[in-house]
Amino acid sequence: MRNEYDFSESRVNPYVERLRKPVTINLDVANIDYFKSEAARTGVPYQTIINMYLTQCRTQDKHLVFA
Repeated sequence: MRNEYDFSESRVNPYVERLRKPVTINLDVANIDYFKSEAARTGVPYQTIINMYLTQCRTQDKHLVFA
């Protein structure tokens, strides 16, 4: 292993904006159960399904309606 490394020709990671960021969020138990049942049905991890749903909401420009 070297004592020092030369980063003068390094490049910025072009995928840095696409990296995932861990977050803590409080969800209703019913919502967690729903996504876990979808995970069992599809074989896809429930956190991935939640992320897919949120991505779909964002890309389809869905907005919440508050009464």
